Amino acid sequence: MSRKDVPVEEVGVWPDNWSAFTVFEAMATQWRVGACGATGLDYGVLPSVIRMCGVPAGDRQGIFHDIRQMEAEALQVMAEQRDNK
Repeated sequence: MSRKDVPVEEVGVWPDNWSAFTVFEAMATQWRVGACGATGLDYGVLPSVIRMCGVPAGDRQGIFHDIRQMEAEALQVMAEQRDNK
């Protein structure tokens, strides 16, 4: 399978959400996984990832809130996909 085998689906990201999206995307390899699949993100690495993404210190608390919202939605989608197998 290569990149050309994956359908291209454009998704818009509002400018106000770009920093949170960037951090969430950078956390893509940091999911904790149990017997039933993903259980959540590894928050132990999140502060480093937020800094590496260049989020100003004053914005980090808001970004953390946004990441938790995105994580909850992603977990719900993964659970639905698992249940539909």
